[in-house]
Amino acid sequence: MVNNLHFLLRKKTTKNRSMRCLLVLIIVFMTISSNAQKIIDTLDSSGGKMVVYADRSWQYLKDINFDGVLNERLHTELVLDTTIGFIQSWNHDMCYTSDLQNDPAKLKDTIWICVEDSSSDRFQIPFDGIITSSFGWRKGRNHNGTDIDLKTGDTVRAAWSGKVRYAQYNKGGFGNLVIIRHENGLETFYAHLSEHLVVPNQEVEAGEPIGLGGNTGHSYGSHLHFEVRFYDIPLDPEKVIDFKNKRVIDENLLVHKGTFGRGYSVRGSNYSNGSYNSNASNSSKKYYRIRSGDTLSGIASKHRTTVSRLCQLNGIRSTTILQIGRNLRVR
Repeated sequence: MVNNLHFLLRKKTTKNRSMRCLLVLIIVFMTISSNAQKIIDTLDSSGGKMVVYADRSWQYLKDINFDGVLNERLHTELVLDTTIGFIQSWNHDMCYTSDLQNDPAKLKDTIWICVEDSSSDRFQIPFDGIITSSFGWRKGRNHNGTDIDLKTGDTVRAAWSGKVRYAQYNKGGFGNLVIIRHENGLETFYAHLSEHLVVPNQEVEAGEPIGLGGNTGHSYGSHLHFEVRFYDIPLDPEKVIDFKNKRVIDENLLVHKGTFGRGYSVRGSNYSNGSYNSNASNSSKKYYRIRSGDTLSGIASKHRTTVSRLCQLNGIRSTTILQIGRNLRVR
């Protein structure tokens, strides 16, 4: 029921404002009813209406049912199309939300992305410094970003406007890391920071400070490790951005099978110092296509696993709204 209401709201089939407000309230009520946390108060703030839970945690009302979709066109083309079956969840605790299952070899056609909207979302340089290491094959593995020299404490800024998905210390090598999801369909990574200046679910504008440069994680000297990713798949930032002139190379980015760098391994990869090592088998992985009426507990029982394991495999929470037609990894 909640899935259907959420679909109607997101597709904007209901244009009457009062009816849309009623749909929001029904969704919130039904979600809260199934959630162990009890709401004890609501507050108005500059960021919007907030709900306060019994354990003193809080959340913006607009974020309760947010599923991470900022670009409906790409979501429909890449996730809802089961022949491609890309995964992209909204998870604050996982660096990669697809478990690295998004295979660019499945792309049937060239995907168009408007990297920069000239009327609103203008690109801003994350940090104006000297590039010390570029994207590409390095020391037997692929370096998945661009390293920019800076001093600890220098201000690092959002490349495009978007919403913060991840802002915490990453034990896999990134150190203090901020990940921002953008409406153009990309995510940007800002690694080795000395300090975070943003929190998950925070909306940021292009050029807004999001952290301070540093030397945390697997880093040898203060620098910014900056990545541009398309549904978890790394792109060469220098093919999108002209760092010298502090602008995008072309506002139109065409993504296809050949866009991605040499050495990139989609499956069975482990992150180490900004790179991937491919050393695992994928033969035992199994997926289930979500149908109307499915629940995580029902799917877990059917496949002899647990809800917590399903959440871990798919980068979701137990309260995440299941999307009909999405492929859910069950093994």
